[in-house]
Amino acid sequence: MKKNILRRGLFSTALIGCVTLLSTSSTLAQKTTKLTDPEIASVAVTANQIDVNYGKIALKKAQSAEVKHFAESMVKDHESIIKSAVALAGKLGVTPKDNAVTESLLKGEKGTVAKLNKLKGKAFDKAYISNEVTYHEAVISAVKTILIPQTQNEEMKQMLIKVTPLLEQHLEMAKMAEAKFK
Repeated sequence: MKKNILRRGLFSTALIGCVTLLSTSSTLAQKTTKLTDPEIASVAVTANQIDVNYGKIALKKAQSAEVKHFAESMVKDHESIIKSAVALAGKLGVTPKDNAVTESLLKGEKGTVAKLNKLKGKAFDKAYISNEVTYHEAVISAVKTILIPQTQNEEMKQMLIKVTPLLEQHLEMAKMAEAKFK
């Protein structure tokens, strides 16, 4: 019972931390100002870098071989997305511009990293995978409902559309791993 309550509490914390990031970001993007392409580029790179950072923590701390393998995929895939995004931004002459959304993402990352760093073994594995489910759900939602619709440059928009299935694949992988912890 205690473990279940702890797990729910940890999951709730991860959920609040990650969903709030992009929900708040979504709210900021929709209610205050429309994001420009340089701001969207910054959000895309920042969101991917955050997941690389989470993956690198998991590579050091994960107990399960499956979780480590998942983390390796996250690092590799999200670094590849960043590389492509930076190359496209350079080609288009777009300099990513930090904004309220990127600031919110980075603030949330600090909290999640602090929580993950306090955990060990199976507790870490569960928390990391739960965070990945929540984070990918939030990122996919933001990409589909905010970033793609607000992107003006067609090449940038197509890149976001192109990476969405990979993000969805990550989500499914995370959900399958998470199911093993239940």
